[in-house]
Amino acid sequence: MLRRLFPLAVLISLSIGISAAFAQQTERKNIEPGSTRIQGRTVETDKPPPSTPFDPLIDLREEMRKLILSISQFARKHRPNFKIIARGGANLLVKRDDVDETRLSPARTYRRSIDGILEEGMFFDNRNPAKPPVPARQKHQIRLAEAARESGLVVLAVDYADLNTLAKKVHVMASSRGFLSFAADRQIDEIFTLPTYPLRPFGENTTSINSLKQLKNFVIIGNSQPFGRQDEFSLRVHGTNFDMVVVDVFHGRSPLSRQAVETLKYKQLGAKRLVLALMDVGTAASYHFYWKDGWREGSPLWIGPPVRNDPDHYQVEFWRPGWQNLITGDTNSYVYGLIAQGFDGVVIGGLDAYKFFEGGDEEEEQGEAQ
Repeated sequence: MLRRLFPLAVLISLSIGISAAFAQQTERKNIEPGSTRIQGRTVETDKPPPSTPFDPLIDLREEMRKLILSISQFARKHRPNFKIIARGGANLLVKRDDVDETRLSPARTYRRSIDGILEEGMFFDNRNPAKPPVPARQKHQIRLAEAARESGLVVLAVDYADLNTLAKKVHVMASSRGFLSFAADRQIDEIFTLPTYPLRPFGENTTSINSLKQLKNFVIIGNSQPFGRQDEFSLRVHGTNFDMVVVDVFHGRSPLSRQAVETLKYKQLGAKRLVLALMDVGTAASYHFYWKDGWREGSPLWIGPPVRNDPDHYQVEFWRPGWQNLITGDTNSYVYGLIAQGFDGVVIGGLDAYKFFEGGDEEEEQGEAQ
């Protein structure tokens, strides 16, 4: 069955890299100096080889836009109606003038390469659940999100609240601006249950969904493992009436089967819905199918240091061909695997990876909106 889901070369790598995925996601260990994390094991290493010098003249934001554009073009070549949603990275929607950085203009080519954006914590902060974000950041996020909506993009708002009753408030605040809302009590990648409030989705309907413009609601499951087997997970979600389901590509150590994805595509009422996959282009995970024995910081050269507080993920020089070839461009790529699995589209995360290499901070980003 797996040969039908992913190209052969991907499956060979998958058997090596995915076996420790769930264990590594649930148990983080500190890495001692002079050590690194490879395939879930802490091993002693020599000093990593020097990375290719970073060219300060590279426009990293534009390079990220180009990567998303290449994903969009490749995916739609194989499936014309494949949906592309950008998770975060709202600042990519505008370009800064080379001479006067306070002057902004729409990044029109980039906007046309995506169908929507997903913004987190616009109304209730992901770092401080049930409380609004810093006013300047909130103003900046909402301004960009409204501009995105006005340009024809669908805006998904994910907010964080400890109390289920706040889901209603999130819904009202988002819908008043033309956004779709989803309230979560934890980070997207850690969501492992269906919402308990409301018992039925806001805007529940019997319509078959073919485009993002038809959406009335959506749900995200970042970790399907606690649901049990793949068939148990897909049947459980099938028993709901959400218009769109966003899930992780992998169920524990294995990719979701095409049959599981197909089951997810139907509401309990019988109408069809959209099923999108989560994907990260800003970091490399040591437990994903593409990771090879011996890979570490600096080897290959485009692998950067581990992500702070998450040693199983590594920063990547996302503009390098080596990384991009893993993500998109041929039938051995990650994106092609998603298409083969039957997903209707993808939610692309890690778009703000450019900040790590720019050395900027959040206050700088907020200042762009002033």
